Amino acid sequence: MHIITDILDKVESTTPIKSEYIYLTVVSIIIVIIMKIIKTVIYKASMKRKINSREKYMYNKQSEAVLNVMTVLLLAFLWVDYLRNFITFITFISTAITLSLKDLIFNFFSGIYIRTSKIFSLEDRIEINGLKGDVVNINKTGFDLLEIADRVNGEQSTGRIVHVPNSLVFTYPVKNYVRAFKYIWDEMKINVPLNTDVYKTKKELYKIVNKNNVVRQIPNKMKNEVNDSSGEYRIYFNNLAPIIYVEIVEEHIELTMRFLVHPKKKRNIENSIWLDIIKANNEGLVELYKKE
Repeated sequence: MHIITDILDKVESTTPIKSEYIYLTVVSIIIVIIMKIIKTVIYKASMKRKINSREKYMYNKQSEAVLNVMTVLLLAFLWVDYLRNFITFITFISTAITLSLKDLIFNFFSGIYIRTSKIFSLEDRIEINGLKGDVVNINKTGFDLLEIADRVNGEQSTGRIVHVPNSLVFTYPVKNYVRAFKYIWDEMKINVPLNTDVYKTKKELYKIVNKNNVVRQIPNKMKNEVNDSSGEYRIYFNNLAPIIYVEIVEEHIELTMRFLVHPKKKRNIENSIWLDIIKANNEGLVELYKKE
């Protein structure tokens, strides 16, 4: 302790900084370092726990939030008697800081809005400003999307992580695929010749789509989710079962098969249905249109 006191006295005698401020600064740095070490230990311990990745993520985020609050409280308690002397100084520079960090501040409060309004949550699939993906992280100033390809390319993951500033939720509409319920309408277009027996073909296509175990179970689940969300949203559907619409397009008939599907399973379901349609075509049950 005598050595530390001597060092502080030496610094005070050679600089205009008072020794107590140097002491408080050193202690503050030590507190921050200790909290960083604790955070690292907790993170490594969580990675060894036999829990799924989502639970690990949520555990680490909650631990980080608690440690951040503790750090702020400890530093505030440490400096409380000296902060009064800085009130005038802080007031003077606050305007300059606000102007220079306005984007950061806006993003910070936008993050609070995202958490309180629940416009999207972790793992939701959303689209904003042309970016589409699954939310894999939400932090103080921005959120990260695991990007997915467009509809033409099956809306499957590209493997790229896109960081989006929180403030964009006030600038662009946010499309949430799973906000009220987990399922969306998907459409597949099947082209058949003009002379096709449409009623027989539709009957066969209904057999195919309703044979899919996943698609068959969704209408009842969707009905329950619509009922659960009716208190918050004015949403209703007259029909939740798969349906096929008919339209003549140029020199063929276009059958549009419409059914409910989970957005993250859409491509797999379409692949399964197409395989069954191709099989039916090979067996003469469905005649697909061939452009000459």
